[in-house]
Amino acid sequence: MNPKVRLDHAHVRHLLREMLRIRQFEAKCVELYQAQKILGFLHLYDGEEAVSVGVMQALEPTDAVVATYREHGQALARGVPMAALLAEMLGFQQGSCRGRGGSMHIFDRARRFHGGNAIVGGGLPLAAGVALADQMQASGAVTACFFGEGAVDEGAFHETMNLAALWRLPLLFVCENNRYSMGMALERAESEIDIARKAAAYRMAASAVDGMDVVAVEAAARTATAAIRAGDGPQFLECRTYRFRAHSMFDPQQYRSREEIDAWRPRDPIHRFQTWLEESHLLSAGEPEAVAAEVAAELAAAVIAAEAGTPEPVAELARFVTMTEIPQ
Repeated sequence: MNPKVRLDHAHVRHLLREMLRIRQFEAKCVELYQAQKILGFLHLYDGEEAVSVGVMQALEPTDAVVATYREHGQALARGVPMAALLAEMLGFQQGSCRGRGGSMHIFDRARRFHGGNAIVGGGLPLAAGVALADQMQASGAVTACFFGEGAVDEGAFHETMNLAALWRLPLLFVCENNRYSMGMALERAESEIDIARKAAAYRMAASAVDGMDVVAVEAAARTATAAIRAGDGPQFLECRTYRFRAHSMFDPQQYRSREEIDAWRPRDPIHRFQTWLEESHLLSAGEPEAVAAEVAAELAAAVIAAEAGTPEPVAELARFVTMTEIPQ
């Protein structure tokens, strides 16, 4: 695969549209949560859209994705239908997991989207297993594993890094470093805040990239996946980003100031990219507004479809607890 990014009109429009889909979708989720239609935890991706959108451009349909619990953006960027994702969050059987997974456990077998995990770092060993299976079958597929910087303190992170390096697994580690884990500033939790440097302990190629720049993320992801496909072993990508919303809807966000959040606003990946596109004349006048309108129309249709869903019947409560047949 050519690691270079082709910034033709169709591609830059696609990148903008994908980030807007995530931003608008989650704004609607806030409304539905406040209306008590979405229950439980809700972790929003506002500000981090460039990471998932950029990385997904480097993946093939045969590749696999293991997500975090902050996964709406990752799921949408991977192609999980908006209506199915929203129905899942509403707890309806028309959802991607028949309403059984909710916000933190999105799964889509057809798109090899192996779901989120409510345990910090819990997806890392699962990603190693998926990558090992592909390696043993010589499928040529890459597994991209997303996790936050808070996961690097977990034993599962270091065990997975070690095994991936030893076995040269086709695994792309994507650290979404938003600086605060749940509510602890990175510099208060880590003696080494350069997360990418941790890969050196496992002799793994690593790079850090501006996670607020979708083109930079795509370029870095394409370079990393090309190296994996060439047989160079696992790669580590630290995407330095920032979330504008709280850790979850339950978070009072007392660990950072409003002034700090406002200082990051000019680096908003959508505003930044759209401004650059307009200044570079890569999109015509009024086109960004047209893209936003397209996304709004898609979202409106998804909301109507999702809210027309139905809960799983009580009689089906024990279904899927045990496997009744082995998938072929």
